Amino acid sequence: MSPDSMARGSVRSAAEVNEQIRALWLRAGGYLSAQDRTEYELLVVEWAEAIRDEIIEAA
Repeated sequence: MSPDSMARGSVRSAAEVNEQIRALWLRAGGYLSAQDRTEYELLVVEWAEAIRDEIIEAA
């Protein structure tokens, strides 16, 4: 996931991103390496954007 794709907003639903976050934690066994933490942080930002977009659409 590149910073450019993040700037354009999420194209995945919050549920899809949440599932990827859960999979990352399971794969990491509850302990995030530096690389995992970077991926996690990007996913959380994408998830927050997706939630915001879904709220805006619902309004």
